[in-house]
Amino acid sequence: MDLVHFTVHFTFGHFAFIVCSMTSIVDPFVAALPSEVPLKDAPLVRVIAQFRFPEILSVEQRDFVAPFQEAIRRTYSVLRQEQTQGILLSPGGAAPAKPQIAWRFSDTEGFWRVSLTPEFLALETTKYVSRSDFFGRLKSLAEALDEHIEPGQLDRLGVRYIDRITGDAVDDIAKLVRPEVRGITGTIAATHAVHALSESMFELPEARVLARWGCLPPGATVDPAAIEPENEKSWILDLDMFSAAPMPFIVEDVVAEAQRYAERIYTVFRWAVTDDFLVRYGGKP
Repeated sequence: MDLVHFTVHFTFGHFAFIVCSMTSIVDPFVAALPSEVPLKDAPLVRVIAQFRFPEILSVEQRDFVAPFQEAIRRTYSVLRQEQTQGILLSPGGAAPAKPQIAWRFSDTEGFWRVSLTPEFLALETTKYVSRSDFFGRLKSLAEALDEHIEPGQLDRLGVRYIDRITGDAVDDIAKLVRPEVRGITGTIAATHAVHALSESMFELPEARVLARWGCLPPGATVDPAAIEPENEKSWILDLDMFSAAPMPFIVEDVVAEAQRYAERIYTVFRWAVTDDFLVRYGGKP
C-alpha cells in the first residue's frame, strides 16, 4: 500500500474530528488527500493564488477597470493604485522592465487583497479561514475577471501556502517536523547556523511544486513581497504549486484546478509535520 495510517479521535469545542497520521512510507505527491485537521492556532501566515494571462494593456486604464471594481467592491472596498517595477532577465544580464500599473483591492481590515495588473490577477490573505472559503472567493473573482477583463487564456496558474514558526517552537523543531524536512535544523550543529534554508523542485504530471523550508535569522526574508521579516528567528515552510502550461480560461476549470493544487499542498504539509505539530497548534488529541 502507498498509504499507511492510524486514526486518533479528538474533540475541539463541540466538534469531533479524526486525525489521520501519515507515516514515513507515504509519497505525499501521489497520496490521497488526508483527513482535515483544524488547527486553532495554525502558523499559516499567507495564502496566495494567481492567474497569469497574456498581457491586456487596457487594464492600465481606469475606465476599463471600473466595472471590475464594481463587481467586487462589496467585499474588497479599498482600492489603491500602485506602479510596479519589474526586471527583465536576458543573456546580457538583468535590466529594468517597463513600469506597470497595479490595482490593489482590499477589505477594510487589510486581511484580504486582490491584485490586478495587465498580466495577472492574484488573491492573497493573511487570515485564512478554510479551503472552501478561499476558493469560494477565488471563484467570485474569476467570474468577475471573465466578465469584465476577458483574459481568454491562462499562461500560468499558481497556489502558495506559507507557514512560519516563531518563538520557543523553533527550538522544538525536531519534534514538530520530519527529519527529511528539518535538515540541519534541530541538530547540535544548528546552534551555530544563522541561516539554513533548503529548496527543492518536484515535477508532477500536471504541475510542479517548489518547496522551501528552514530557519531564518531575525530581520531576514527570502521573499519580501510574501514573507515579512520578523524580529526573532523563525522557521518557514513555503509550498508553491504551479503550472506554466497554457490553458483556456474557463472559470469552473481553472478554479477546480487551483483547488486541486491546494489539496496537494495540504497533503505535502501533513507529510512534513508531526502529530506534535498538530497538537501544538490546536489539534488536541
